[in-house]
Amino acid sequence: MSSSRLGLRLAACLLNISEARRKNIVENIAKAALLEKNGQKHPEVSVLNIFSDRDYNRSVITIAASVDDLGNSVLAACLEAFQSINMELQEGVHPCLGAVDLIPIYPLSGVSVEECGAVARSLAESLLLRAPSCSLFLFGEADLPEKRTLVQRRKQLGWFTRRDFSALEPDLGAAPARRCGLTEKQ
Repeated sequence: MSSSRLGLRLAACLLNISEARRKNIVENIAKAALLEKNGQKHPEVSVLNIFSDRDYNRSVITIAASVDDLGNSVLAACLEAFQSINMELQEGVHPCLGAVDLIPIYPLSGVSVEECGAVARSLAESLLLRAPSCSLFLFGEADLPEKRTLVQRRKQLGWFTRRDFSALEPDLGAAPARRCGLTEKQ
């Protein structure tokens, strides 16, 4: 029986962070996604995988939850990452642009791509309230009405060549600060 028949509305976020060499920081960020505001483990949120590349100094934390709970879980992980990762000190082969580098959200079951875009936009607004120094660049379904692809956005940002972000104008938030860098959201 498919999960959509059971009424489950699931989505996943492949949260890309600019840290892989300090395992405790990566684990703390993943743990933050699992906890409710009261500090108890959220029963409907799972971290499915953590992939870390030490050379790139980048990790991808796969967080799955109901579409209604995913935004808050990813928000908690992002806030922990912003607090724990200083881009002024970050070194690695990958051209990481932000402590939280990429926040793509994908449908798993019973959820549309458009709904994932709405979750991403809501998450962006929450990030701005809780981490006002962050800079957000939207793509895909979160980037309305343009719906630019991630590749288009990265070309516009000079992703592989630019290291001085201060002249960039984000879709949401302040001009990129060196400590937090910038974040791309779908």
